[in-house]
Amino acid sequence: MSTDFSDQRLSYEKGELDASALPELPLPLLQHWVAEAIEQGAPEPYAMSLATCGSDGQPGVRIVLMREITEAGVVFYTNYDSAKGQDIADNPQAEVLFFWHEMQRQVRIRGKVAKVAAAKTDAYFHKRPRDSQLAAWVSEPQSGEVASREVMEANFAELLERFPEGTDIPTPEFWGGYELVATEIEFWQGRANRMHDRIVYTKQADGAWSTSRLLP
Repeated sequence: MSTDFSDQRLSYEKGELDASALPELPLPLLQHWVAEAIEQGAPEPYAMSLATCGSDGQPGVRIVLMREITEAGVVFYTNYDSAKGQDIADNPQAEVLFFWHEMQRQVRIRGKVAKVAAAKTDAYFHKRPRDSQLAAWVSEPQSGEVASREVMEANFAELLERFPEGTDIPTPEFWGGYELVATEIEFWQGRANRMHDRIVYTKQADGAWSTSRLLP
């Protein structure tokens, strides 16, 4: 059984990407686009698809939440023992994709991933809701098999008893932040007739950024 979507069409006519008005650096433009997505009420405007590829050569992609835009790239947090953590340990090259349907925009960021400092991870972990902190402890190893949801919920209940309200929940050693340090960032603005605007920033050996326009 197959389903044919070839007749489905959407014309992209909500904006343009003027190369003459671009900032010298790409990350301020990313900050601006994320801010606009938040202002326009885009759902989960900081959600991004993270693509990794481990030693087995099999690509993997999943949604993670970007938690910071730094001077070098973007930061996200996860279980170090997860499938993506194992991929990153084997091959730190990765790419993330933001897509804001309401604005007909996407951004691709390519670069190398490295763990953030433990102090940074601790600071973020303790900003999370307590239930999210406890859930991090339940998900070990993340993506590992579990007999049933009841087992997960029993583990969560046990952690609630171990760490009652008012007690500090320690940061798991197997959980923390990663920073994707960007070497290439592509900004895509949908345009009518599939004549989309695509501008890519590429980091040079001396640290400067160059820009070029790509065919749609």
